[in-house]
Amino acid sequence: MTGLSGEMASLSPAMRQYRAAKDAHPDTLLFFRMGDFYELFFEDAVVAARELQLTLTARDKAKSVPMCGVPYHAAESYLQRLLRKGYRVAICEQMEDPKLAKGVVKREVTRVLTPGTAIDPSLGAEQSNYLVSVAMSGLGAATVCGLGLLDLSTGEFRATEFSGTTAWSLMADELGRLRPVELLYGAGLLGGANLAGESVEEDGAGFDGIRTKTAVEEWVFSAEYALPLLRNHLKLHSLDGVGLGGHETAAIAAGALLHYMKATKQGGLEHVDGLRFYERSSSLELDAVSVRNLELVDPLFSGETAQTTLFYTLDACCTPMGKRLLRATLLRPSSDLAEIEARLEAVAEAVGDLRRREAVRQAMHGVLDLERLLGRVALDSAGPREVIALGATIACLPGVLGAVRELSASRWQSLASGFDALEDLHERIAKTIVEEPPVSLADGGVIRAGVNEELDELRELSRSGRQALAAIEERERERTGIGSLKVRFNNVFGYYIEVTKANAKAAPADYERKQTLVNAERFTTPELKEYETKILTAQERSGEIERRIFAELRRELLDAARRTRETARRVAEIDLLACFAHVASLRGWVRPQVDASGLLEFIGARHPVVERRLEESGAGRFVPNSVHLDADAGPSVLLITGPNMGGKSTYLRQAALLVIMAQCGCFVPAEQMRLGLVDRIYTRIGASDNVARGRSTFMVEMTETAAILNTATNRSLVLLDEMGRGTATYDGLSLAWATVEHLHNRIGARTLFATHYHELTLLSERLERLRNLRVTVKETAAGIVFLHAVEAGPASKSYGIEVARLAGLPAGVIARAREVLKLHERAESQQVREAATDYAPAMQMTMFTPLSQRIVDRIAEVDVDGLTPREALHLLAELQQELKG
Repeated sequence: MTGLSGEMASLSPAMRQYRAAKDAHPDTLLFFRMGDFYELFFEDAVVAARELQLTLTARDKAKSVPMCGVPYHAAESYLQRLLRKGYRVAICEQMEDPKLAKGVVKREVTRVLTPGTAIDPSLGAEQSNYLVSVAMSGLGAATVCGLGLLDLSTGEFRATEFSGTTAWSLMADELGRLRPVELLYGAGLLGGANLAGESVEEDGAGFDGIRTKTAVEEWVFSAEYALPLLRNHLKLHSLDGVGLGGHETAAIAAGALLHYMKATKQGGLEHVDGLRFYERSSSLELDAVSVRNLELVDPLFSGETAQTTLFYTLDACCTPMGKRLLRATLLRPSSDLAEIEARLEAVAEAVGDLRRREAVRQAMHGVLDLERLLGRVALDSAGPREVIALGATIACLPGVLGAVRELSASRWQSLASGFDALEDLHERIAKTIVEEPPVSLADGGVIRAGVNEELDELRELSRSGRQALAAIEERERERTGIGSLKVRFNNVFGYYIEVTKANAKAAPADYERKQTLVNAERFTTPELKEYETKILTAQERSGEIERRIFAELRRELLDAARRTRETARRVAEIDLLACFAHVASLRGWVRPQVDASGLLEFIGARHPVVERRLEESGAGRFVPNSVHLDADAGPSVLLITGPNMGGKSTYLRQAALLVIMAQCGCFVPAEQMRLGLVDRIYTRIGASDNVARGRSTFMVEMTETAAILNTATNRSLVLLDEMGRGTATYDGLSLAWATVEHLHNRIGARTLFATHYHELTLLSERLERLRNLRVTVKETAAGIVFLHAVEAGPASKSYGIEVARLAGLPAGVIARAREVLKLHERAESQQVREAATDYAPAMQMTMFTPLSQRIVDRIAEVDVDGLTPREALHLLAELQQELKG
């Protein structure tokens, strides 16, 4: 709106309204209602025209006021496109009928739409639309970061807290897992001072992925304002009952969300009736990197289909609530042994009883999105058809309850106990709304006959209108003798009598001329005027009564919002458990044995996603594999070698996915599985540059590895794939070597470490709890065949050149590569012999302690010229072990 400051007096009244509304909402695109269009002006018009591909026009001949617009009846699709791009939009509506307005029509901003507050109709049933807010207090080790999150479409409202010098990075990691669409923060927080002993920046995947970041006044994040606001909304004297006692910063973040809802005029928020505090430590912790690497809910690479995800593989849910719970459960598997066992018991019963299991699933087939339908009612965006859909969903609930009661496991009975089928709400909706209502309440005919006596009388008057008009027409024809006389109605002139020009002179004296046409004259009479007033008054009164009755029904539904949301929660869990049972039965999965030990063992296990994709494509059968790890006794580190394409990464991911499934309460694809609870899964599988943050591939890799080594425990599961490949060979080898030793000696975490550094296999003779595994291949005259089986022992070579040949490298390149490989192998063998001879007892190698003269003498007796580098190093390790004895 540049250049308007001195021109207010010269603006039209409507444009002065626009300027006032824009000044009140400067950080939005203002949709200004003018007749049948929403118009945008000045910079807003330029932005909207570019983003929506609209024609940019001008309001004045000098083209000093750029302008574009969209039809108000089709505005929804345009609004959603802007919101998905991260824009905020203010809706300025006409608050009175232009026909009745005296002077300029009154306009007001009725709602501000943002990515976190708008309900996107294209949002997938399994997806959440999180708005989050962050609050911060304290310094250094006393730093506390609070996080509040709200999904307005479902009413989900939660908060959590992080403390210590790493609080900010932990919160960023949680944001990366949640993937919110909008972030609220106190003005000056992001990119501000070093409050936590670390850089407070928009750093990390958590912040990078949020397109819309909205600064809010600092006073909103004060305890004096936010906490009373939160208590008043929840109707609580204290926040201790929702788990926020002692978590003031989290409560402040949650209060800021409510402030934002009110500031953007989101309605009464009756469905946001419960707040829950959660701890990340109460579940198996998965950071954003692991969620991405394991493809739990989204494909690793953009453009890929969802078929690569674990969510897709497990999703057989019947309801939208169940799908969202499945997604949330995969992101936060349980770490509570009693909870996991209760779920597994319920799934086991349903797996073993096809009839009862299918009865539960069939009962849910008519259940629509109970949470989001309630959300639309609360936000006053639900029309008659949404209310009927809500009633139809509630009508299915008694059937769901009856089916669940047939199952006897404690979790099933717990879900059935206290299950509110909401039958009173169904009866109220069914008695109030017609079976097939119009789209809009304004169309009329929404309320059933018999609900309101006055409404029935008014409707009867409207229905009898045709007969009344026909009677008036017949009577006037007889009275005037004009056989062509007609009684008609239109929206402009109302009711009128029309006669031809030739018969106009025969019109009685009590006819009042209303309009002259080329071939006819239109008249009215006192009787027709009285009838018109009666009919129009009846229509207006009918509309008032229907709106009042619909508002009363809406209020009753909202008064029961807490009951409805609790029922939706129970339906979601019933759906999830039935889904797990259905998939387990369909695919022959087994119940895992879960306990508090340090064991991780599966026999004949398969990767659930890869197996399903192989089945769907007909590409073959998945080769099962086994693993045995024990953090308390036995091997804790498995070092896996073998060629690329052999299946090392699949083997690593398979172990993690089976752990996640088991701790979700799901059966697993294996002949047998035993699992000691895992507190956190770490993955370092592949890496890429982050040029925007000034980080190379290797830097990203080292940062992720550092996070593992600094925070893993002996109850963690660590997956490391091809560590150290982003730098010089010996640098990478040394780092990989030291990392394996640290995991084995210091942490004791259950670890799967895949590598091409064959030198690392020598660690099996130095580290008591490390075992070598290899993925097998078969060498034939035509090349190598991947067997995808994992067996004990180290791989003899990498077959990298063979894999390159399969990839299609030119034959000349392959031949030359083989020649170069032989030269390097000879040179490396010679270097080993010379180093052992020349440097004698003073020589030190990266992976060995100083060698004694006796070892050097022993090497002199061996013909090392014909040894491969690995064989030479293995000999050195053997001799060193002998000397220790």
